[in-house]
Amino acid sequence: MGDELGTAGLRFERDGVIAWCRIDRPEARNALTPAMYFGIKRAVRLVNADPELAALVVTGTGDVFAPGGDLGGRNREGDGVPPGIGHEFLPFTAIRESRAPVIAAVNGICQAGGLLIAMMADIAVASDRATFRVPELLRGIPDATFAATLPAHVGVAVARDLLLSARRFDAAEALRLGLIARVVPHDTLRAAALQAAREVLRTAPTARMHVKRMLNERYGVVDHQTMFWALEESPEPREGMRAFMEKREPN
Repeated sequence: MGDELGTAGLRFERDGVIAWCRIDRPEARNALTPAMYFGIKRAVRLVNADPELAALVVTGTGDVFAPGGDLGGRNREGDGVPPGIGHEFLPFTAIRESRAPVIAAVNGICQAGGLLIAMMADIAVASDRATFRVPELLRGIPDATFAATLPAHVGVAVARDLLLSARRFDAAEALRLGLIARVVPHDTLRAAALQAAREVLRTAPTARMHVKRMLNERYGVVDHQTMFWALEESPEPREGMRAFMEKREPN
């Protein structure tokens, strides 16, 4: 029921008290449009507002979880976000501050904004086939959210490595570094995600929110001003995105 989330690129499903937000845009390998990012934020809000729902699981389709934003600027017909919303269409803060538990079931390729969704979830459970990358600097984008949050997960030295090299790494390394919490055989991912949600739901909700608030205080300030200035004014993101679409090395 993508209409609940405002975009056909997402499917919202109910399974008892657990809701599933499934990223399902196979024609673009699950690349996230602004409307899809905002739709994930809507899913978080919907679960928190619905007394019949207790937790949200975010997952992908096929061999892709989410590779980040659609660099080609493509949208599906009818997609849109409220005008004048700025960076508030992004779901990362809503995920990390959600009262209802959010579980990321990482089924495959997980990069850029997709990796941030997994990192901000209460528990990220990954398939042993999943792969990861922080590719923003390859596209000329000084990503402020990664700069603020990645060091809290992996330390400054490893954050430098992942951000500045933009290298790919597998699920075993992601687990060792602290980017995700659990790795399971691919065929057991759904069951493992449901188990994680049920485990979190056993804990006291008010106490859990206080613990989440204290954990979130470890993150730095997100410098959206620099990031969005670069996207609007710097020639590097334009060249990086053009090179990506043309399947060549950037200048």
